[in-house]
Amino acid sequence: MNSGMILILLSAVLAIVLLFAAFSGPSASKAKNRRLASMIDRHANSTEAVVAAQMRKTIQAKSGLGNSSLSGLIPRRDEMVKRLRRTGKNWTVSQYIFAAMSLFVVATGFFLILRTPFALSALLGLLVALGLPHMVLNYLIEKRVKQFTARFPDAIDLLVRGLRAGLPITETFTVVAQEITGPVGEEFKAIVERIRIGNSMDAALQETADLLDTPEFQFFCITIAIQRETGGNLAETFNNLSDVLRKRAQMKLKIRAMSSEAKASAYIVGSLPFFVFGAVYFMNPDYVAGFFVEPRLIVAGIGGLIWMSIGGFIMAKMVNFEI
Repeated sequence: MNSGMILILLSAVLAIVLLFAAFSGPSASKAKNRRLASMIDRHANSTEAVVAAQMRKTIQAKSGLGNSSLSGLIPRRDEMVKRLRRTGKNWTVSQYIFAAMSLFVVATGFFLILRTPFALSALLGLLVALGLPHMVLNYLIEKRVKQFTARFPDAIDLLVRGLRAGLPITETFTVVAQEITGPVGEEFKAIVERIRIGNSMDAALQETADLLDTPEFQFFCITIAIQRETGGNLAETFNNLSDVLRKRAQMKLKIRAMSSEAKASAYIVGSLPFFVFGAVYFMNPDYVAGFFVEPRLIVAGIGGLIWMSIGGFIMAKMVNFEI
């Protein structure tokens, strides 16, 4: 049995171990502590204890803390939990870590089957394991934020109609949560739930603003905060805000159309060297094998990557416009 087959078998064993660790569930001591906490919450008499219990349940349901056997392996876990929540999916940190490790095993085994050197296979597998899940999360977050931004002016118009009909603002939030589907309805439902368990309106709105991290919702929070301090016609203010957000969206589309040609050119120029190198490597590996063993070629390759990275950064800044 050659070394490649041994490495593939070890990778399969590692995948089985990771699968068992990911779905083995919490420890007995943690389960015991949760049961004790739930009993205390059920028999709590004071209003403060009841509110605290409800808040703990809401936070655990949103962040998925109940089944995190692998979550201790990742740094800045709170930031990762926030990113997973921004996707709108019920994913946990343990599942994310397991997916990244599984990708590492699969990618490394794939490159070993292609007779790639072990060091290069491990490096490429690590790049896939770290980069692909991160890119998927970024894509899902960006997609959800775009869906929220597209429907948010409609939600503000619904708030305006509710306020003009005489409803209080908290009731208009409930109407938005019920009538508008997608991320807008989900976020307003979360705001209503936070207000019902005792949070102030400003705190509930700010938590959603921190989660979404969009200027549009920040404008909305600032508008409500200013109106609560100074007074005035909130319906008219929301109506103006809706008009501003729609004009902002139109300006973004115009800028996107004007910069699309420059972005396409940057993508082609940036990806062409990697495409040519990969094609030459798979057709004639010995021709470019020196880039992995020859010190001078390795230094030249690293210098070229750094120089290309600087150029790509400059091109990205040239076609990126903030509104």
